[in-house]
Amino acid sequence: MKEYELTVLIHPDLEADLETPLTKVRDIIKNAGGTIVREDNWGKKKLAYAIDRQEFAVYVYMDVELPADAPLKISNTYNITDEVLRYLLVKVDVKARVALAEQAKRAEARSSDDETNEAN
Repeated sequence: MKEYELTVLIHPDLEADLETPLTKVRDIIKNAGGTIVREDNWGKKKLAYAIDRQEFAVYVYMDVELPADAPLKISNTYNITDEVLRYLLVKVDVKARVALAEQAKRAEARSSDDETNEAN
C-alpha cells in the first residue's frame, strides 16, 4: 500500500449536510481497497475561478493508503460523482516529508536554544 494525499472540493450547497457526501467519498476509497489515515475539513473557501458556475467549495483533505490499482478506480468514480467539483490525488513524497520533519525539529531546537540564552 502506498501513501497518497487526497483533496476533494465538495459542492457548496451540500455544506449544511456535509456528512452525506463525505460518507460517499469515504466509501469510494474503502471500496477501492484503501484506508483513510487522517482527515481534515478545511471548510468553505472561495475558488480561484468558477467551477460549474460555483464560486465556493468545501475543501476536505485526507491522507490515504491505497493499493496499486486503486487510484485509477477512485479517479474514474470521482469524475462522475456530482457532489465532487474537483479532486486532487497525489502520491506522497516520503523523502520530502522526512526533510520537513527534520527542518521543524531543527527550528524547534533553535528556538529553545534562543530562549535559554535569553534567560541567562
